[in-house]
Amino acid sequence: MSTEVLSDAQVQETLPGWRVLYGRAFATFRTGSFMRGTELVSGISELAEAANHHPDVVLRYPSVGISLVSHDVGGLTSRDVDLATKISSLAADLGIEPDLTSPQVVEIAIDALHIPAVLPFWRAVLGYDGDDETGDLRDPRGTGPTVWFQQMGGPRPQRNRIHLDIAVPHDVAEQRVAAAIEAGGRLVTDEYAPSWWVLSDVEGNEACVATWQGR
Repeated sequence: MSTEVLSDAQVQETLPGWRVLYGRAFATFRTGSFMRGTELVSGISELAEAANHHPDVVLRYPSVGISLVSHDVGGLTSRDVDLATKISSLAADLGIEPDLTSPQVVEIAIDALHIPAVLPFWRAVLGYDGDDETGDLRDPRGTGPTVWFQQMGGPRPQRNRIHLDIAVPHDVAEQRVAAAIEAGGRLVTDEYAPSWWVLSDVEGNEACVATWQGR
């Protein structure tokens, strides 16, 4: 099967029951019970073994969350599309519907003047894995948010230097932005929308709502 990396748009168009976030395909299935969840996960395990391609699966009451990516090429390929299609068919056969609004990825971004100087501290204090070249720190347990570092051009004493990036489904983003503004936040800029909107709370602490679109 091809290892050519597919665009986010290609994958999203092919997988209507999934949502692409930060170069991965995500699906959440509302199982309604833990037993139904284990039944779905058992079927996914068989599909993954047959394909020799293994997703990340989170089983909770009352849902199952799945994410797919081809780690060897660092992106989404036909292997992911094929397995996602089979998982969706399995869920449909079990009468389990996807929840298209639930997939979400949260990342923490730290602005730094000298990234190599601050990265080791965050790697140590979080107990994360990572390297100095990419600047990304990841939880080896697979549960915590990724931490990444953004190069600053100069000191910005009046601006918060740690912010959250929240990747949401492309068809949920504007609703999420509107809800944040209604909750007392403000729109800092939509210059980069629909890739991301920059928002802040009333004290200026920032967060970005992001999608795959326009990247």
